Amino acid sequence: MADVSDSKQIRGYCMYDWGKSAFETSVTTAILPPWFAYLFLEANGISINTMLGTMTSDTFWAWSITGAALLVAIVSPALGVIADRTKIKKRMLKLLTYLGAGSTFLLAVAPLLPISFQWVWLFVMFLFANVGLNGAGVFYNALLPHQGQESEMDGISNKAYAYGYLGGGILLVVHLGMVMGVPGDWVIPFCMASSGLWWFGFALWTFATVPEPEIENPVEGLNVSTASKLAVNELAVTIRDWRSFRTLFIYMLAYFLFIDGINSVTALAGAFGIAVLGLSMTDLILTIVAIQFVAFPAAFFFTWLANRTTTKKALTIALVGWCLVIVGALSFAPLELENHDEYDFQFDWNTDHYEVRMLDYEVLGDGASDRALESEFGHFLPTEEGGVGNATDAEVTHFLASLGDTRFSASVTDRNSSEERRIALGIDHPTSLGDGKLDAIPSAARDIIWGPLGLSVTMQFLLLGCMAGLLLGGSQGLARSLFGKMVPETRSTEFFGFFGFFGKVAALIGPMMYGILSTIYDSRVAVASLSILIIVGTVMMAFVDVEDGIAVANAADEVARKGSGN
Repeated sequence: MADVSDSKQIRGYCMYDWGKSAFETSVTTAILPPWFAYLFLEANGISINTMLGTMTSDTFWAWSITGAALLVAIVSPALGVIADRTKIKKRMLKLLTYLGAGSTFLLAVAPLLPISFQWVWLFVMFLFANVGLNGAGVFYNALLPHQGQESEMDGISNKAYAYGYLGGGILLVVHLGMVMGVPGDWVIPFCMASSGLWWFGFALWTFATVPEPEIENPVEGLNVSTASKLAVNELAVTIRDWRSFRTLFIYMLAYFLFIDGINSVTALAGAFGIAVLGLSMTDLILTIVAIQFVAFPAAFFFTWLANRTTTKKALTIALVGWCLVIVGALSFAPLELENHDEYDFQFDWNTDHYEVRMLDYEVLGDGASDRALESEFGHFLPTEEGGVGNATDAEVTHFLASLGDTRFSASVTDRNSSEERRIALGIDHPTSLGDGKLDAIPSAARDIIWGPLGLSVTMQFLLLGCMAGLLLGGSQGLARSLFGKMVPETRSTEFFGFFGFFGKVAALIGPMMYGILSTIYDSRVAVASLSILIIVGTVMMAFVDVEDGIAVANAADEVARKGSGN
């Protein structure tokens, strides 16, 4: 174990979180989801039909996360066994960092490809980057028990997460400033490339200051064949002997469920915000910035709370809070459009014809439905930014009737009075509620809370995001440190391999549930399903006897160090 006073090593360990959080904030949550949704929309429209059903951009996003989680989940436990018998923890951490950071950097290449392939490139590179991130996380987490004493575990784990929130938040502020204030199509690709470099650059700090832990019972001369056999045999023994680590396995099952819900919410929030709520990229990034800077002090607060109570109680409080966050997410509702100039298409009577203006000149994408609309009505739409088109009364009436199955809105001032208007709202417009299974919740929230308070969906997302940031600061760090306390140090990577396996399979199940339910029903039903996972996981925490788990881990270490476990 590291000496308590070895702050340089602990700081180096924390700097990996500082670096990789750029991917988790700027890429996964803030910038890439709306960019992916935009490019998907440009190429396909609001959705495309597949053999699995009609799929939107957030559904594809969920499947990308699922694929990466599946690849890592399959190999994590076996790699963990091998890493506990040979000195490869840092080597594997390096290789997987190169894969993750390199794939993140290559996201910037997308604009060089044809428009129909750009979203596919992002899908594939994001999958590889997630494989690197999740795989590296197994070995990074396995180093945690070697950084200090058991009593320091909460503090070190939460400190690492706090570094991550702050580091990711700082870079995100830079990216936000660029997205909002710097013109040019190169800005978003630059954000992707710089996120990859940020991850790689600060990982070098970790590689330089954190030593490879000593192996208690090393196996020399392992090759691919013998290592695989060893891994399979030891995993079989561990699984058969699970009752010896009963508390640990109960906790892993609970973790499997609650971390699934938490990670799925954080991973899919950006895509949900863009595809369902109609948030802009700037709205999303502002919210993520707020989350990061709330989560930074919250991590230290939950360390204090764990010291005043117990790690288990502090974690349980955070999990109950997450259930409330998901209930709040179901109530998100963009306010109904009120002013004429808030609509996508605006028609104003002028003597003998209607003048046509557009809220955003690029509101029409390259998707089939958008192209069909432009093909039929493009002759009277503006041809340049800020331009004005001309349409007859018959053309306007036909246009309004054609918006029913679209994502657009239109407002027409009456020819006799500007106070009287005709409006049309497509079924897929963010403010259109009532057709979904759970739309009664956001509709009621809009009428009772958001509307009277005048809170836009951006403010709704921001307020709940701050609450999520508060809980992130406790749930992630405490979940990892609680597991680290109950893991034998001599088998840390093996058990963190299981920890990673459960976490990645959880990351597989959550987005898969979201993808399936959003395809069959809608995105709000998919979000609601995530709360069930957290609730069940929270209830299972009652059956976790932490003191028993720590005692069993210490006994296993004592046996291993005497050589009787070889």
